[in-house]
Amino acid sequence: MTAVQGTAVDIPTEDGTADAYLARPADGAAHPAVLLYMDAFGLRPWLRSMADRLAGEGYAVLVPNVFYRHGRAPLFELPELIDPGARPEIFERIMPVMQALTTERAMRDAGAYLRWLAESPAVADGPVALTGYCMGARLSLLTAGTYPERVAAAAGFHGGRLATDTPDSPHLVAGKVTAELYFGHADQDPSLPEEQIERLEEALTEAGVRHRCEVYTGAPHGFTQADTASYHKEGDERHWAALLDLLKRTF
Repeated sequence: MTAVQGTAVDIPTEDGTADAYLARPADGAAHPAVLLYMDAFGLRPWLRSMADRLAGEGYAVLVPNVFYRHGRAPLFELPELIDPGARPEIFERIMPVMQALTTERAMRDAGAYLRWLAESPAVADGPVALTGYCMGARLSLLTAGTYPERVAAAAGFHGGRLATDTPDSPHLVAGKVTAELYFGHADQDPSLPEEQIERLEEALTEAGVRHRCEVYTGAPHGFTQADTASYHKEGDERHWAALLDLLKRTF
């Protein structure tokens, strides 16, 4: 692992300014970019540590606060260990903010994040990789389909609502994706029932997308997030192995 430099950055968007965290190797060189999409709990120390770990592997990692329209991070007061089961009021505050981030707004923002990366001296020329967690897995797939010329690989972990009956369901962009995709599903995840897993797999296969979808046995929704009650060490370690393998094949 190489030494890492982390900085707060601001990204101009069509609707304002998104605060973000940029982690990169501290060697002053340009590195391949990874856009890391947060979960619903937002840009916080744990996500910064995940970005630092990726940066230590040789990547420039950007973690935007996708809820920037509601304020700079942190937007929510979170306990040291986030346990929505014990603290349902956490999600009562988060849900309206999540629902306000429509697909149209999120993809408009994605264009701004990708432009910022393309112009950053910390980032090497060429397409980027994406990884997303919970709601971020949805954003990862949508971005890969909306900006195929900019995305070489995209991953999503414990994502929910990836293949619904709604007209803006992420799986419907499969025909536009040119990136290689990887999804690590939680098998104990009510937000992604088996029929959605099958629908996503069918859509990607029919579209000829290079992909691998795996179900992590015993893993709950949110299994990569060590500051939550959903953390599952085995699933998290498997996630890191799969993500780094995808990135090494891509760059």
